[in-house]
Amino acid sequence: MSGTALVVGTGESPYTRHAPPGTTTGSVIADAVLRALADAGLSIRDVDGFGVSSFTLGPDHAVDLAWRMGLRLTWLMQDTNGGASAGGMLQHAVRAIEAGDASVVVLAAGDVMDKAAHERLVATYNRATEEHLAPLPMSGPNALFALQTTRQMQTLGLERVDYGRIATTQRTWASANPGAVYRDPLTLDEYLNAPMVAGPLGRYDCVPPVTGADAVVVVAEHRAAKGGPRARVLAVTTSYNSDDQLGDGLVTGLAAVGPRAWDLAGVEPNDADVVSVYDDYPSMVVAQLADLGFLTPDEDTSKFIAERIATRDLPVNTSGGQLSAGQAGSAGGMHGLVEVARQLHGRAPGRQVDARIGVVSGYGMVLYRHGSCANVAILEAA
Repeated sequence: MSGTALVVGTGESPYTRHAPPGTTTGSVIADAVLRALADAGLSIRDVDGFGVSSFTLGPDHAVDLAWRMGLRLTWLMQDTNGGASAGGMLQHAVRAIEAGDASVVVLAAGDVMDKAAHERLVATYNRATEEHLAPLPMSGPNALFALQTTRQMQTLGLERVDYGRIATTQRTWASANPGAVYRDPLTLDEYLNAPMVAGPLGRYDCVPPVTGADAVVVVAEHRAAKGGPRARVLAVTTSYNSDDQLGDGLVTGLAAVGPRAWDLAGVEPNDADVVSVYDDYPSMVVAQLADLGFLTPDEDTSKFIAERIATRDLPVNTSGGQLSAGQAGSAGGMHGLVEVARQLHGRAPGRQVDARIGVVSGYGMVLYRHGSCANVAILEAA
């Protein structure tokens, strides 16, 4: 990529475990959009491109939401790939800006995810789920990722305490994030003694559903406000159906497209100052960091977790990640992008790190076995 697109604004409609009556998917997405535009010093009238991702927006579509928000556009898209939606939309938005199809693009994702909506989503996620997984006496994706976690533990020699170090460290980050739903301290003993959900996954291994939305503003350089926050998009690469659902779940699609992202960006994993990886389960944090090259195949994973993640030497999921901030449906994929952009903008008070290069990965869309979509974006403070 040419680096001509800048992320200049971020917004998050407050995450909540129990949304107030009358809250709609459209209202939380619109709220996040307006917050992101205000952060960028722009207005609805400036927007000529819009991308949205949501599981619960229906029966409306992207164009309906654009109309309700008063947007007049020359570029529009709707992404349905859940945890990988932010990276996919960002890649398309950058191409649209490079082609001159739009100059101010807002990307947003969000859902109203109450108990009923979550149960519907788990049961009817896609045809593979509805026809083959939902009829089984299992706890949705928790059971699938319990199997994946067990395999990862056996392969890498990990124990529950290793995953606990990831979860408790992210809770420490979350304590300084007013937008995180779960901010109370979490000790390793509390993690280890929590009720089992689907062994070896306990309560704090499973991402909690919440309601909320996230948004970013991506612009051509000439539309960026002077003196305003800027993060240059150096590279975005994506992978869809990388293993044809025949892999063991220990390797994600990032292994196939990560090297190209580093090459396009002209940087290496050691250059990264802040990282957000999609964290529906701690095992997926491990898998994505490995596939992105943050630890080598012959490196001791347990030692890496203890010495790099738990010490916060490598800032990973500085918002608290979804495990502590919550997973607002499809916004889970956008949450990491918002956090990395905020860090690069220097707008993450209480948890701010010294960041020039930021990395965010997306992962999602469970088919018969594992996530079928993955992407990585590399950004630079500008």
